[in-house]
Amino acid sequence: MVELEIDGKKVEVAEGCMVMHAAEKSGTYIPHFCYHKKLSIAASCRMCLVDVEKVPKAVPACATPVTQGMVVRTRSEKTIQAQQAVMEFLLINHPLDCPVCDQGGECQLQDLAVGYGRDASRYSEEKRVVAHKDAGPLISMQEMSRCIQCTRCVRFGQEIAGVMELGCAGRGEHAEIETFVGAGIDSELSGNMIDICPVGALTSKPFRFSARTWELSRRKSISPHDSTGANLIVQVKNHRVMRVVPLENEAVNECWIADRDRFSYEALNGPARLHRPMLKQDGQWITVNWQTALEYVANGLGQIRREHGAAAIGALVSPHSTLEEIHLLGALMRALGSENVDYRLRAQEMCSPEGVRWLGMPVAALSTLEAALVVGSNLRKDHPLFAQRIRQAARRGARVMVITSPENLSGASAWAMPLQEAVLGDASAWAQALANVAVAVARAKGVAEPFAGEVTKPAYAMAQALLAGERKAILLGNGAAHSANASTLLAIGNWIAEQTGARLGYLTEAANTVGAQWARALPGEGGLNARQMLAAPPKGMLLFQCEPAADCAEGAASVTALQATGGMVVSLNTFKANMDVADVLLPIAPFTETSGTFVNAEGRVQSFHAVVRPLAEARPGWKVLRVLAEMLDVAEGLRFESSQEVLHALHPAAAQQECAFVPAQLLSNAMQASARLDGGGKLAAPDVVGIYELDGMVRRAPSLQLTADAKKPDLLPQKATAS
Repeated sequence: MVELEIDGKKVEVAEGCMVMHAAEKSGTYIPHFCYHKKLSIAASCRMCLVDVEKVPKAVPACATPVTQGMVVRTRSEKTIQAQQAVMEFLLINHPLDCPVCDQGGECQLQDLAVGYGRDASRYSEEKRVVAHKDAGPLISMQEMSRCIQCTRCVRFGQEIAGVMELGCAGRGEHAEIETFVGAGIDSELSGNMIDICPVGALTSKPFRFSARTWELSRRKSISPHDSTGANLIVQVKNHRVMRVVPLENEAVNECWIADRDRFSYEALNGPARLHRPMLKQDGQWITVNWQTALEYVANGLGQIRREHGAAAIGALVSPHSTLEEIHLLGALMRALGSENVDYRLRAQEMCSPEGVRWLGMPVAALSTLEAALVVGSNLRKDHPLFAQRIRQAARRGARVMVITSPENLSGASAWAMPLQEAVLGDASAWAQALANVAVAVARAKGVAEPFAGEVTKPAYAMAQALLAGERKAILLGNGAAHSANASTLLAIGNWIAEQTGARLGYLTEAANTVGAQWARALPGEGGLNARQMLAAPPKGMLLFQCEPAADCAEGAASVTALQATGGMVVSLNTFKANMDVADVLLPIAPFTETSGTFVNAEGRVQSFHAVVRPLAEARPGWKVLRVLAEMLDVAEGLRFESSQEVLHALHPAAAQQECAFVPAQLLSNAMQASARLDGGGKLAAPDVVGIYELDGMVRRAPSLQLTADAKKPDLLPQKATAS
């Protein structure tokens, strides 16, 4: 440790730290623009100049290492004069457009200009003007004349997103931040550039000129998309979601969010929203009130139950629904006497799990891995924030290896991180490739080979990486979880993990994949699973936030089967979905209009409140299910008055704590079944969708659907049989 003095206060920091880090630890603020705690040091803005004893000139705090006994003054006359001189130079070319700037009110340059700027400019020459640039549908570069070349956006692309999409061209006053010729900004994390830009040069294109920052209310929430459970700040004006930005949580999403977390809110106010209950009469949809719609559903389901038994009613629920909605739907079905309930809409193998499948480690531990073997995943697109953490580990020397399909790794930079080994093949080949790694581990340790296989060069390298070091993981992706060989992959992975000391876990697909397992949204004894219900649908079907055409493994076939049921199909959805198969549409509030809980991949229980009132006649899903239970005379034990009561019924401790976890005894990735290495037959490709096809919200967000990722055919659902 090194001891130094900052403005008369003693502070101890680790050797190699910069003066800026020491100032942060001591609670001393040093003005800065280019410095960001998550990015490398550029020392380009010079705003952080400080006075160091025995040094003749002011030095940049962000790039000056601490030394024993160093004395730093951040408010001396030399420091103030140096910082004021830098501010004067930064402002000579800056346009005076604060009244129309989207960054106005939350602009770092604006704030520091008050403290360090002059009341009049001495610069009388013409100001520099930078031409407008088109960076794509998400980020606006229309006001690049504001740019002060801090290079935060450039460094973010290189270091966090892993793709250098912006660079600095030119020198001196002609320097400009530009995209590459003819290219836009296509990173799945690109929206974070807006947050880290200190001057409003990069702004949100969907939000552009929509509201001023001081008009917005800020409310906490949780992302409803992938399994990271990213913490959000939802900004609201007049009961309308206007913008979504990250809420810093080092244990979950750090200070970043994915673009689908940031821009999917557009769908909430779009034309596809379902405003009122609707019934299909003689092939035509008519709008009705809630009483009429619920009576129609209750009478229809009651009649089916009386005539065909409770087993003739089934329910499919999206794992993007809240924990309370999932729990109540399962409770309602079982109160009716049916065990036909499932959340595994895209899975091909329907074995009963022995525990709640989860990540197998804290999310933050991904950043510290020394070796990672990822199986059956397009990591960068399936889990952008997990990929970002593993990318940071790779930058520090971690060995990242992959077994997946060719379309998930279409080039050396596909994952935007260095890969030590990659075995590419269709889903039929994954189990054998993983078995080869197990054989290599067995031979290296001198133990019996558990599976038939050969030690290929990639298998040997993977085995050696997993045997070395202490922090290593085997991560099963969406493709592995949905594969017809899912249990075999898990069994082999468990053996390798046991022998190498690695952690094994599922990346898990959706915001509540772990929560849906915890709430037992799975068929009970004698119940039908999702594939069975979609192949031969029961007479009565409840589709909760589920769209079979887009969310299920057998999309088109599922729609055809549902159309031929001759029974009743009830769609409870935020959007006008399932109109070709449903008889009733019930408008369910999205995550911004209801309170609820999501459980992320590590089992972290995160509750949130509604940030706006429900649109038109939409209602929280848990309330609709509670009323439906009353009308079906099965409400005993389901008469909850709030979502917190529902959560308390499932897990009392979680309802009383701000941050809780699924009970550890329930979390398990164990697999007792033996592995099947058939080797001959081909398996259907697992149903894995593109980054902007994951759920109904992102599918209906206009700006996201204009991105390069949304247009790439290799990122669309793979439903064909592998050949």
